[in-house]
Amino acid sequence: MTRTGRRRGGASGLRRGEAAAGWLFTAPVIAILGVFLLVPVLMALWVSVSDWGGRGSPLSGSVSYVGADNFSAVLVDGGLATKDFGTALRNNAWYVLLVVPLQTALALFLAILVNRAVLRGRGFFRTAYYFPSVTSSVAITVLWLFLFSASGAVNGVLSWFGINGPNWFNDPRGVLHLVLSGVGVDSGPAALTQGGMLGVSWWEWLAGPSIAMSAYILMAVFTTSGTFMLLFLAGLQNLGGDVDEAAMMDGANSWQRFWRVTLPQLRPTLFTVLTLGLIGCWQVFDQIYTGTRGAPSKTTLTPAYLSYQTAFSNQEWGQGAAIAFILFVIIVVFTLLQRWVLRDRPVSRRRIRAYETTAKGGVS
Repeated sequence: MTRTGRRRGGASGLRRGEAAAGWLFTAPVIAILGVFLLVPVLMALWVSVSDWGGRGSPLSGSVSYVGADNFSAVLVDGGLATKDFGTALRNNAWYVLLVVPLQTALALFLAILVNRAVLRGRGFFRTAYYFPSVTSSVAITVLWLFLFSASGAVNGVLSWFGINGPNWFNDPRGVLHLVLSGVGVDSGPAALTQGGMLGVSWWEWLAGPSIAMSAYILMAVFTTSGTFMLLFLAGLQNLGGDVDEAAMMDGANSWQRFWRVTLPQLRPTLFTVLTLGLIGCWQVFDQIYTGTRGAPSKTTLTPAYLSYQTAFSNQEWGQGAAIAFILFVIIVVFTLLQRWVLRDRPVSRRRIRAYETTAKGGVS
């Protein structure tokens, strides 16, 4: 055997040894994830396509396969289960639509604020902004119920400005419907009131979040912005200052440097923040369970809480599991869509020609 052959054989043997060692060290974690994550997910998938009633083992012979009946009851049958799921989806969609942009923008603003070298006491402000994120969500919800009660501190502050605040967590009126009623529009056109999706009319889909859900939206922005602030802060501290200084030398103002230089470099961090925020908003449960439990008039009902209520309260275990898997598909689809929107795009030929023309003009 030649010397080269011996070296190749030794290298391949070394790689096989490293692979075996890697599998050996990761085997405990893989086993734990398999037992406590993969197996429950597979069992829940079986429950979603079976008629298991919650007693005994779902793998027993008395449990029958029903196919997509549980999914049909939630999505297409048009009964109470479909309407409840449509209502929960409507509520959660408005929650996501408002919370994700607001918490991302606030987190980025706070990160830029506490990252400035001229700010005194930066450590104190970082801790203060992050503190709500490490506080128990149950404690925050109880505090929020007290602050936003009819005679709470929020309505007390509003009364100083002559505003009669609502009974926040007991008001089912949609915010957009309230705005429209203020200009004399109390009912929608027939095209919106007669048509709909999942048992909910388009007019109700466009009602906006209820006043009760608006209080939850404010709470979510308050409690989660601190965590995402730290992610943005870590991203800002990893950026080099040479590109920003070059843009400054070219005459770019502070807004142009942020929009054209800083923000594009924060794209990986922005994707992480948006993805975590999106997943967290679609899975909101503990605040609803601790607070209103879907009231008033189901305007704070969410798919996650509806899945729990359907399975554990109504004993419809198959439908509860079906709602959970539908929610999983929704999260995956939105995550993939978000990844596609934030992907790295190649520079267009038009811009390349413009850069080449500018470069040639500078050289000449």
